[in-house]
Amino acid sequence: MDSTAVSAALKRLREMFDDPLFIRASHGMTPTPRAEQLIQLIAPLLQGVQQAIFSTPAFNPLEDRYSFRLGMSDWVEQWLMPDLLADLMTEAPQVDVTVLAADPWQAIPLLEKQQADMAVMVGNESSRDLLREDIASAGFCTLWDNQQIRLASPLTLADFVQHDHVLVSYRGVSESALDEQLRQLGVARRVRFVTPHFSALPMMLNRMPLFATVPQGLVSSWCKRYELCAAPVPVAMPDYRLSLLWHKAGSEDAAHRWMRDKLRQLVLHKLG
Repeated sequence: MDSTAVSAALKRLREMFDDPLFIRASHGMTPTPRAEQLIQLIAPLLQGVQQAIFSTPAFNPLEDRYSFRLGMSDWVEQWLMPDLLADLMTEAPQVDVTVLAADPWQAIPLLEKQQADMAVMVGNESSRDLLREDIASAGFCTLWDNQQIRLASPLTLADFVQHDHVLVSYRGVSESALDEQLRQLGVARRVRFVTPHFSALPMMLNRMPLFATVPQGLVSSWCKRYELCAAPVPVAMPDYRLSLLWHKAGSEDAAHRWMRDKLRQLVLHKLG
């Protein structure tokens, strides 16, 4: 600011406070008592403004209150949320979580509109407003109830196509990449039931002679809880990729960084 502008600003302040504020002395300008008083009052306010503008707020999970909105499909919620909530009960007692239904097609608009803080998802969908971090890859397994289908692992291709299948499809289609692999081998399976929800599958397998091919993350808990059998899919299947996705606006937020780190570590631990 040049001397003319400084003089004009000082003139306006003198008129505002009805005080000269600064007077000439032998060693330059000296503040009046009113100016000293104003300095003492305003300095803390300026310091607070500077801190608000230039410092990044910290996040203390043991003390701070925060509500997260996490986008997940139903199988990712089954897989991750029991462990995540158990950790939060002790590590972050003031943190709440709302899970929003978010398959790969739902997650993108939720995040773009900032209706979800972040999402754990399968696939490679994204947009220019979002950031993605690939965490890990995993495969698929085929499950069945040995009381309904009396077969031992591993499954043969003939076993696999002999019995009916249930399929999870978020778009309601009755085929997946698995069916294309089967066609290349000259065989086909019959998909008897299509659902958008993984949670429906275990009870169906317990009651009917059906196969379900599901993400690896569900296999251990479902086999234990529902007494199911598991085997590798008897055709080549590409792995699925688990990613974190979030809006650029929340990239530097301390609480968001903490939760992204929690989710990243949890996924790696569950697949480790």
